Amino acid sequence: MWIQKIIKIKPKHRGFHLITDYINDCLPDIIQIKMGNLNLFIQHTSASLTINENTDITVREDLESHFDYLVPENQHYYKHIFEGPDDIPAHIKSSILGPSISVPITNGELNLGTWQGIYLCEHRKNGPIRTLIANIYGE
Repeated sequence: MWIQKIIKIKPKHRGFHLITDYINDCLPDIIQIKMGNLNLFIQHTSASLTINENTDITVREDLESHFDYLVPENQHYYKHIFEGPDDIPAHIKSSILGPSISVPITNGELNLGTWQGIYLCEHRKNGPIRTLIANIYGE
């Protein structure tokens, strides 16, 4: 079985946003899959997806602080700043984390680890609506 869905995520401010429950709500067809896989792909170059700690909010805060330190705004060598000082830093951060994740599906549920959650990583100060493509396959 193959299923493809488009998921829209409302605008968010810069940060690491836990979206696991929202993804589950948008994909009720997962319940039909005994064994399979979910691939999520974000159709943007200034946001990304990752899987990480799902309980302690300080993990999300620390990830954001580290990425801001690792890829600071307003560097004299940046050329791609047409949309503001967060323009090229957002693209760099997105390239580091990547546009997609893969999660196994087992007995109708995402088979994430106990402390794992799906994050939308918004790298713009004020991100737009984000579009994800969800591909589900399995039996």
